[in-house]
Amino acid sequence: MAQSKTTRIGILTAGGDCPGLNAAIRAVAKAARGEYGIEILGIYDGFAGLIENRWRVLDWDDLSGLLTLGGTMLRTSRAKPHMYPAPGGGVVDMTGVACENYRAMGLDCLVCLGGGGTQKNAMKLVEAGCNVLTLPKTIDNDVARTDVCFGFDTAVAIGTEAIDRLHSTADSHRRIMVLELMGNKAGWLALAAGVAGGADAILIPEIPFDLEVVAESIRERDRRGKRFSIVAVAEGAEPRGGFVDDDQYVDAGEGHHVATRVGRRLEKLTGLEARVTVLGYVQRGGSPTATDRLLATRLGSAAAQLLAEGEYNVMVASRGEGWKAVPLEKVAGKRRTVPLDHELIAAARLIGTSFGDD
Repeated sequence: MAQSKTTRIGILTAGGDCPGLNAAIRAVAKAARGEYGIEILGIYDGFAGLIENRWRVLDWDDLSGLLTLGGTMLRTSRAKPHMYPAPGGGVVDMTGVACENYRAMGLDCLVCLGGGGTQKNAMKLVEAGCNVLTLPKTIDNDVARTDVCFGFDTAVAIGTEAIDRLHSTADSHRRIMVLELMGNKAGWLALAAGVAGGADAILIPEIPFDLEVVAESIRERDRRGKRFSIVAVAEGAEPRGGFVDDDQYVDAGEGHHVATRVGRRLEKLTGLEARVTVLGYVQRGGSPTATDRLLATRLGSAAAQLLAEGEYNVMVASRGEGWKAVPLEKVAGKRRTVPLDHELIAAARLIGTSFGDD
């Protein structure tokens, strides 16, 4: 067993769940314990478990069967230590309590698996005196300083399959099918699934769109005898100038999903029927793809190496086929969005995909 500068760690998952979390927990814990003799404490329900002292030591049996399992065995929450719900209402800063519990557990480092919000919350614990190491997970793929986050590939596969299934029903009825995908304020998921699924228009937050432009591309397809059009929409996408809450974008009782607004407007502009599908949390469920299992294992085992070396307060970022330890201060509070010159956007434009901007 290799010599380690770290003897005891806690591990938690925070923010939204996604496929690959269990695979990452497994990789961190098996490598840290098996190779370096580090004791692993599993902390339940994200930062809430750290504040409320809900944890237990993980043994080998806890790590069995995790690789293919979706969700997170440690459960999760969106609790923020510095803005924790107070019993009588409002919020209270519980950062001090979180750090006291960290020390009472005898931890050398806290491993946090999460997206952008988790990176920010982890940085606040660092500033309060705790040692932290993070891994980037989110189907939104918007964590800064990493090439990719685990959970993203699985969500892309789910979105792509949904578009594949919409093709046949759209063709049968000569319809516009509008599919809304998650992604927060980044278009990675809609872009990747849209290109992979052959969407005719892709609307993402990075490119404010004009629905007149989208409608003209659909009318042109109709004139060429194409019986349907597929529009992939990121949940954070907006038209130039923003949405207006009137019947230009949404009918009474239809709700405020961006896909609903886009679908109703495209019906009026094209004269074609539009049907809307919002995938929602389906994108975050199920077993991780092989790619996400490999990524989670690679980053998780790298985390164990860093822990053994006593390198803390960093995020384990994916870089090409390898990884890099990035100072957490360079990650926290930043978002990775789709560059306008990204090769997928260029490729999609060349094959005739509309982004609603020209």
